[in-house]
Amino acid sequence: MGKGPGLYTDIGKKARDLLYKDYQADHKFTLTTYTSNGVAITSTGTKKGELLLADISTELKNKNITTNVKVDTSSKLFATITVDEPAPGLKTIFCFIAPDQRSGKVELQYQHEYAGISTSIGLTANPLVNFSGVVGNNSVTVGTDLSFDTASGNFTKLNAGLNFTHSDLIASLTLNDKGDTLNASYYHIVSPLTNTAVGAELSHSFSSNENTLTIGTQHALDPLTTVKARLNNYGRASALIQHEWRPKSLITISGEVDTGAIEKSAKVGLALALKP
Repeated sequence: MGKGPGLYTDIGKKARDLLYKDYQADHKFTLTTYTSNGVAITSTGTKKGELLLADISTELKNKNITTNVKVDTSSKLFATITVDEPAPGLKTIFCFIAPDQRSGKVELQYQHEYAGISTSIGLTANPLVNFSGVVGNNSVTVGTDLSFDTASGNFTKLNAGLNFTHSDLIASLTLNDKGDTLNASYYHIVSPLTNTAVGAELSHSFSSNENTLTIGTQHALDPLTTVKARLNNYGRASALIQHEWRPKSLITISGEVDTGAIEKSAKVGLALALKP
């Protein structure tokens, strides 16, 4: 649904995507193909230093039901079944990881014009119960994100957030880690025509009294090419360029350098995603 406050995970998402999405120091290759009956098969390989990771996944859509099955190099099977809108605004998600018998989980999402709720429960004798909810509208949203461990009787997560949206800017404030971490973020669209935007995130830890400030920007050189850059208060600078060389096929080159130790080699990441 395009209207309403969305879900709790949407609080601060624009700023997070600007500052962190698509940045990486690994080498990643993704190839997606489609069978004649509409099954999408995606193969992914990632090189992390000397470690090589791979997985293959299949996705089948039948009316409002999507089934996704993935197998990785550690012989784990990940399965997700999503039923979209069995009732207006409702989405049901069932997932599990084999052979982990405790990984089964059922999630319900409901989005309304003035509210968004997501709740999940593990399929075990003493499950972990998650609940997140937001209320508001397209301008102001307030919400909370909770996790309760029925085995120990304790809350494992207690978060709260506030989101403010006004035309070309979004400001967010979240309290995480059971009140220990305060995050404030800002996202501003400078020019919609060139997809130019700036953003910042300030994180403060009450226990360690440490602050982390990250600022970033993005700009479209042309309709198919985007550049991004970011810098934090510890002197780590990153940049990337992403080009859509054919529809839905992207090549992304990113790099990171520690400005306080230039003599150290920069980290360079490459991601190539191919779709027919």
